[in-house]
Order: sequence, then C-alpha cells, then structure tokens
Amino acid sequence: MPPEKSHDAIHAQRPAIAPDLSLIWTAIVDIAPREDLGQGPTGQRYIVPILGGKFFAGPGIDGLSGTVLPGGADRQLIAPDGFKTLDALYEMQTDDGTVLTIHNHVKVDETAPSALYRRSVIEVTAPSGRLDWMNRRVFLGTLELAHPDREAVIIRSWGQAG
Repeated sequence: MPPEKSHDAIHAQRPAIAPDLSLIWTAIVDIAPREDLGQGPTGQRYIVPILGGKFFAGPGIDGLSGTVLPGGADRQLIAPDGFKTLDALYEMQTDDGTVLTIHNHVKVDETAPSALYRRSVIEVTAPSGRLDWMNRRVFLGTLELAHPDREAVIIRSWGQAG
C-alpha cells in the first residue's frame, strides 16, 4: 500500500472547480401580507401566505413552465439582530399537469456590507416520470422582491439539469 499523501499535497494537486450551474427556473410568486405569529424563543415569527403565481423555464430547460399553486406559505423567523430565516413550502404545476413540491430554505442578511444577501437551498419533490431527475438534485436559489410592480417575490433556481 503506498504511503498516504499529506493534506497539503492533496490540496495543492486538486484545485477548486466552481460548480457548473444554470438557471433552471424563475418563479414570480404572489404573496399576501405578512401575518404576525408572535414572539418565539429565538425571534419574531411570521407567516406569508402564497396566493399563486407563474414560473418560467430557464434556457434549454424544456417543459418546466407553469403555475404556482395557491395554498403554500412562507414561515419567517426574524432573530433579535435582524437576521432572517425563511422556510417556504408550496407547489408548482407545469403546463402538462405535473405537480412539483418546492421546499425553499432561505437566509436573509440585511446587514451584509456590499449588498443585501438572500440565498437559499431548494429541494424539489417530483413524481415519477420526466422530471424525477429533480429529486436527485440540489438547487441554489436567489430571492428578490417584485415591489412596487407586484405583491410578489421573484425566486430563481440554479442547478444542473438532469
């Protein structure tokens, strides 16, 4: 058995390679006003009902456009220092009727020195069939407000298509 290489040698031999991510979808999600759920042990709790919306496939992604279904919600926790965690659960239905369950875990840091930081990890649950590759992927998300144009948020999902 050859001797083990040092950590330093392995690090020097294997340069970091940035993940190859593409835009998978853009969703414009209509939201209701935020509702106060009261103070919890780690911060102020809120819920934002999801009213519906539309989503659009990224370039080269076929059959991934449709409607954001009403009935989901975004649960929010705002810590005493202002740091926000959002936990959204909702469904999106493609134009051919396939329903995807979206679970979006978002971190919002409004104190970031250069720009507002809103990033997320998105998990998709898809039924068996043409989109089941989404069950085996991690998607990274961005979030922006659509105000004043619409009471909505814009969620972009980045990843590797299957």
